[in-house]
Amino acid sequence: MNEAVIVAGVRTAVGKAPRGALRTTRPDDMAAAVIADLLKRIPALPPESIDDVIIGCATPEAESGANVARIAALRAGLPHEVPAVTVNRFCSSGSQTIAMAAERIMAGMCVGGGQGAATILENLQCQ
Repeated sequence: MNEAVIVAGVRTAVGKAPRGALRTTRPDDMAAAVIADLLKRIPALPPESIDDVIIGCATPEAESGANVARIAALRAGLPHEVPAVTVNRFCSSGSQTIAMAAERIMAGMCVGGGQGAATILENLQCQ
């Protein structure tokens, strides 16, 4: 059995809600930037060797309402053969995806993480 270890960690910038510079940035674009940066940091990891992309989303609506993991994976340049899944466990979505990714890493290769875009969702609800 493979051992699950963290080889790199990437996160987006933190903005000031609801007036910050990132307030109109789509969550799938932010997640795609993280995945793309992660792949740049680990050049020995070929994108086609990733078996799955798992992203947690506490509020799957508006721009995060579709399969945000799949959209982010494609926007990051991963091959279309790499599957992706979005997990909703509300506040523990990110933690749940890390646990799920660790299980899958023990069996192969996977990218896992969490995303949230409360500001963009609040702005849409206010319009």
